[in-house]
Amino acid sequence: MKTTFSLAAALAVMAPAGLCSQTGNGAPSGPHFNLNIIGVAHDKSPNMGGSGNVIFVGLGTKSDGVSTKILLSQSADGVFQVLDKNGTDGEASFALPVPGTYTVWARALGTPGGQSKIATCATFTDPTTGVATLLCSTDNEVFVRGTGKSSFRNVTTALTTITLAPGSPAELACGTPTVSLFATCLQGFLWQYDNNGLKLLQIRFYPNS
Repeated sequence: MKTTFSLAAALAVMAPAGLCSQTGNGAPSGPHFNLNIIGVAHDKSPNMGGSGNVIFVGLGTKSDGVSTKILLSQSADGVFQVLDKNGTDGEASFALPVPGTYTVWARALGTPGGQSKIATCATFTDPTTGVATLLCSTDNEVFVRGTGKSSFRNVTTALTTITLAPGSPAELACGTPTVSLFATCLQGFLWQYDNNGLKLLQIRFYPNS
């Protein structure tokens, strides 16, 4: 109960005024944490500061995508926080609570024509060989910015779990085909964000009622 209450309180504080009662965009109503992943054509300063729940990534084009690793860590106090907003150098970082206390919704915005793909990944160290391998979930989400209205959709599963290849050493070690974010059988969790010209991916985190 304490974790859920802390999460809900943090989300209520972080939700900008006017967004809590939006209807017709596909997202739930109520307090939420908003994260904007913004595609930019030029690199940002390595020491960029300032507040705001944003992560900057390379913009890329339809034919030449840019990949960014958004490193994920479990927050100790049950809140969401951007730790490194400059992903134009290939890596950014974001802290979030353990899954199960919130749902995740996302939509593509910005100039029509761009698209991106996001998948949850982690490192698996084979207990027999000691070889470390980056594994990405077979369940990912692709966002395409069309010319019409852009609506949110529920992406909780893709952004908080990793679906492992059937019969793989990782599945055998974890004991399940689907692993939750921050499961102890894997390390170094991240979102692999592949951008092909999408200027804005808006992600919202809503506390479970």
